[in-house]
Amino acid sequence: MPAFNAWDIVKVPFPYTDRPVRQRRPALVVAANDIQRCHGLLWVLMITSAENRSWPGDVEIIDLLGAGLPAPSVVRTAKIAVIEAKDAERIGRLESESQMRVRQMVTAELAL
Repeated sequence: MPAFNAWDIVKVPFPYTDRPVRQRRPALVVAANDIQRCHGLLWVLMITSAENRSWPGDVEIIDLLGAGLPAPSVVRTAKIAVIEAKDAERIGRLESESQMRVRQMVTAELAL
């Protein structure tokens, strides 16, 4: 199983909260390290099309090529999931400007 790092963009079977199905979609790794080594898990944030209705906390992905994404997209910081690392496939990496904004949004929500 490959090792993942925070800020990797992966393709995963992301769970839906309103129905019992999963769809392979991009997500942003926000925690790996020990949680992956000890438990085989990753914490990920949903990535969705920028064309969808925006939510508070959405962060635009500026470098689509580096992210491995084909269309304008945002990190939906309100949607976090825990997934098995074995189900993930790395497709890119989030650029530093968007990393900073995601970090701010997630930290504010966690009240750290």
